[in-house]
Amino acid sequence: MFFIIYLIIISTIILLIIDLITIYFPKSKLEIIPQKYKFNSKEVLFEFKIINLSNNKETMVPDLDIELNGLDDGNLINLPYKKELVIDDGKMKQNLKNYWKTIIIKSNSFVKVYLKANAIDELIENKSIWLKINWSNYGHFGFIRKQNCFLLRKNNTIYKAKNLINIPGNNKNYTTIAVKTEILGIFDEPVKTISDYCKDIVKKGDFLIIGETPLAIMQGRYINPINIKYSLYSKLLCYFFHPTSSLATACGMQILINKIGITRIIYALTIGIFFKFIGIKGIFYRLTGKESALIDDISGTTFPYDKSIVMGPINTKRFCDDVSKILGVDVAIADVNDLGKVKILETSNKLNLKILEKNLTNNPAGNDDQKTPIVIIRKNKI
Repeated sequence: MFFIIYLIIISTIILLIIDLITIYFPKSKLEIIPQKYKFNSKEVLFEFKIINLSNNKETMVPDLDIELNGLDDGNLINLPYKKELVIDDGKMKQNLKNYWKTIIIKSNSFVKVYLKANAIDELIENKSIWLKINWSNYGHFGFIRKQNCFLLRKNNTIYKAKNLINIPGNNKNYTTIAVKTEILGIFDEPVKTISDYCKDIVKKGDFLIIGETPLAIMQGRYINPINIKYSLYSKLLCYFFHPTSSLATACGMQILINKIGITRIIYALTIGIFFKFIGIKGIFYRLTGKESALIDDISGTTFPYDKSIVMGPINTKRFCDDVSKILGVDVAIADVNDLGKVKILETSNKLNLKILEKNLTNNPAGNDDQKTPIVIIRKNKI
């Protein structure tokens, strides 16, 4: 018995040391923060910051290139254009045109980058553009490549439903309406976006539900796997999960490791396996927190985010309460799949959970490219 306790203590200490190494191991602390954009038929203007969050390490950006593609019915369209980049470090501006010079970003500082892209031969007719920033970081951590993607929409202040789709349900007392929208992105402020889309649609007594993934995308909580530096531990731990799980890949597992650490994951996995043997499932996710169940790996999200890993949304209670106050209806955030599993992550009124769960079992929003992130449940008149 003493030996087992001793082994547990030693194992815990080793795991905690690994966690400390994972947290403090040298890594790039550069981040790209989009600021604003404009685009019309002739040009695209895009502004972003490269921020160094390190307190004592400067980092270099040897390469940076920007690629623009039009979005057209689930496809990326090549756009002919000329581009130029301007860097502003607060002291001087440099026009780099087509050649990116290596720049140094000091600790706790940032540089602004301005993109101007002019159309060649033909106008940019696409209503939406998928902008990719391919860049590299160089410093005490070595050399790494990154990619950040952002959705730019021509009419980014107009939020009007493209279509309302009545979805057959299994509850004759309620009607389920799916609201088709434009593809949403990080420049769509969540409360304003959902409120504007639904202000002329909802009626008193309705329930408004938004999917957790579209909300997370508007909050910028998506990441390209290229940006994830996965470890040996993530490659080993992912083998313990069902192949369809988002934790069954090294990148998906690494995101969870970065959030809660290896120690908690291994203990939760050990306890979860024990309970699974006696017929009790889901213990792992209870011990690791609801965010572990909200990680959506690539291909689990609508185009063009199908190559990104999407994490769960944040500030969910505030979002529900704010939209509910503006529209005067109950609001909820749900995670629903085609297997009939419904998870209400948050709601402005918990008294209606059973109604929501029963009307969402047929997954009215869909899991593919329906572009219907909003669902309205309306009670039928007698």
